[in-house]
Amino acid sequence: MTTPASKVRLDKWLWAARFFKTRALAKKAIEGGKVHYNGDRCKSSKMAEVGAMLSLHQGWDEKKVEIIALSDQRRGAPEAMLLYKETDASIKKREEEAEKRKLLKTALGAPEHRPNKKDRRTIHRFKRIDTES
Repeated sequence: MTTPASKVRLDKWLWAARFFKTRALAKKAIEGGKVHYNGDRCKSSKMAEVGAMLSLHQGWDEKKVEIIALSDQRRGAPEAMLLYKETDASIKKREEEAEKRKLLKTALGAPEHRPNKKDRRTIHRFKRIDTES
């Protein structure tokens, strides 16, 4: 699993650590500024080093991880988790943000079901009446 003395490109390491499904997606995220290496933007060809801190933006979440080991092979998820360690502050912040999103969703009163054909007709009728006035 671990290749201690080898050099691994950052996009390849992110793919091997299962943060992204393909190397192309990892490269796109790095070029888009969604990955920061030791606090700075970087290129996908940057060589990953043990002990480096990464900041990853994935969807609504931001993860701060430390590289523990290097690998250029994609393995199973349990083995991939041995390549990095997420900081305690990062885990806590992600959990708090998830809870806030969950509470916001319930507070906004998400609909119980999708509108059926009759509901859509009613909505369209309402919109037409509202725009004609």
